Amino acid sequence: MADKSGMTNRVFGPTGRETSVIGQGTWYIDRGDRAAAAAALRRGLDLGMTHIDTAEMYDDAELVVADAIAGRRDEVFLVSKVLPSNASRAGTIKACERSLQRMKTDRLDCYLLHWRGSYPLEDTVAAFDDLVEAGKILSWGVSNFDADDLQEIYDVAGDDQIACNQVLYHLQERAIEHSVIPWCEEHNVAVTAYSPFGHNDFPNPKTESGRVLQQIADSHGATPRQVALAFLTRRPSVFAIPKASSAAHAEQNAKAGSLTLGKSDIAALDKAFPLGREPSHLPMI
Repeated sequence: MADKSGMTNRVFGPTGRETSVIGQGTWYIDRGDRAAAAAALRRGLDLGMTHIDTAEMYDDAELVVADAIAGRRDEVFLVSKVLPSNASRAGTIKACERSLQRMKTDRLDCYLLHWRGSYPLEDTVAAFDDLVEAGKILSWGVSNFDADDLQEIYDVAGDDQIACNQVLYHLQERAIEHSVIPWCEEHNVAVTAYSPFGHNDFPNPKTESGRVLQQIADSHGATPRQVALAFLTRRPSVFAIPKASSAAHAEQNAKAGSLTLGKSDIAALDKAFPLGREPSHLPMI
């Protein structure tokens, strides 16, 4: 379903709530001109990118988010993350409260364990349950979990508790398609793609695969990055959170929310950026 801006919205896992398929990431957004970064997030909200993702690990990104969402909190599906080193039962609650204070809000729409650490999952899940009961978070999930880890936390938490798994996913890193996405789809867990353009390694248009990407973009009157986002979110379980450091970049990302690729486009991209073998460990950055 698209909103008035043209942005496609989908139900986010078991939460029953809709948010934008294309959201806004904030890793490193605090570096450089913070006012411009906050303006980019606000422009993204104007264009329907209501899903804003941040984390306590991202230095002062939560402070930039606070500036961006001031007076607009109810428009936002706000996500933050607890570091594994803080993910004891008491530590998770304290970390969440710090994030709430930094972002000047009384609640998070979803709160994630950033990656698997040494604290028992039972303790972290118990903290998440406490936070839900207190109204400080409306749902919770995980990040950088492979299928085995997902099954383990599912066995702890039960049905319809894990809202999402946020994982590395871009054209040249499709490992999650082997086991993670199928597991999430079977258990009604949303998948959020972080670093959807790669980490400083977006396909070069001078390469064979890059030329395929450019040709498809040209056929749609779109950019290669918009096509990449549309490809990654072609399955109904997947959302993406590209970062934009300027309003112009936010506008470009938002346009991907109304782009639909044809079967021939998807087949061509699938061939140009092959899935490859399933790795022994889930890639993450």
